[in-house]
Amino acid sequence: MSQVTTEINEVFASILASLAEKERSVISRRIGLTGARETLQEIGDTYGITRERVRQIEDVGIKKIGRIMRTSPLMKIQESGEKVLKMHGGVMTRDRLINAIIADIGASESMNANIVDVLLQADFNLQRSKPQLGTNTYFHFPEVSKKLIESAHKEAVKILKKRGDIIETSALYEMIKANLFPAFGKVDTIMIDSIMDIYIDLVKGEEKFIGLESWKILNPSTLKDKAIYVLKKKKEPMHFLDIASSITEYFKEPVKVSTIHNELIRNAEFVLIGRGIYVLKEWGYKDGTVLDVVLDIFKKAGAPLSTEEITARVLKIRQVKTTTIYMNLQNKKYIERVGRNLYQAKTK
Repeated sequence: MSQVTTEINEVFASILASLAEKERSVISRRIGLTGARETLQEIGDTYGITRERVRQIEDVGIKKIGRIMRTSPLMKIQESGEKVLKMHGGVMTRDRLINAIIADIGASESMNANIVDVLLQADFNLQRSKPQLGTNTYFHFPEVSKKLIESAHKEAVKILKKRGDIIETSALYEMIKANLFPAFGKVDTIMIDSIMDIYIDLVKGEEKFIGLESWKILNPSTLKDKAIYVLKKKKEPMHFLDIASSITEYFKEPVKVSTIHNELIRNAEFVLIGRGIYVLKEWGYKDGTVLDVVLDIFKKAGAPLSTEEITARVLKIRQVKTTTIYMNLQNKKYIERVGRNLYQAKTK
């Protein structure tokens, strides 16, 4: 433990000791000072009071800490917090801000981040977001309005959904800035970047891209998602052996060929187009045998087709031998020859 960390812990403990007994107890239990962190409800149950009452006690205690610490060495944490926050456009997720402060003041990585959290909440120049579904907790300067934060997120989601694919962060941020300008004036790129970190439905990846979390493109966790990632990365049909090796290359984890092959077979997102080669269904490919493909081609053509025309159209969506296509044309149950080298689906 560094000297800075030791000093912070000791000063914080002395400030806590100056609070009322219930305030001291609530804050200590909320940040896990002597054990596991406890919820408002858990603390409320032990005192026989509501969780809202516990929150009120906690808030009063934090305000007292804010007044007392002004003459203590702990002020350097608030000063660091405001400096870092300013560098990031005035808004930052709790975890990113706390980690940056710990590094900035030279505290050890083992420092209790919840102590820093309380000291930031005690800063009268900062505001901390309230718990909200789908967001990470964040700190911001009062002039960075909640409306601006929510509007930036809404624009990002709208643009990404319309595009239907990941986009470079720089391009997305320029579009967001342009769309927000009429209502909010000039918005800094660094602020938009920090706002994107707040929302769980957005994800950054590969250092320069951003997309929707639900797409599982930039943060694939399952083997299926990783296979989709690889195919989208290559943007072309791939043999299952190449998919397995690419997953190993990108994610630094060994993948059994049999495992990835089974994953490709059993998930509807993938289409086998022949000889172990797979594509994504969303690229416009359909499941089915070569015969199914031929019959679908006849249906779309609405007229007899030559062997050459049929072969060319099949090979656009299936990687099979031409002899396989010809053999399927001989299936008299479903296909009939209607002229010299002309075929069509058999009429009932």
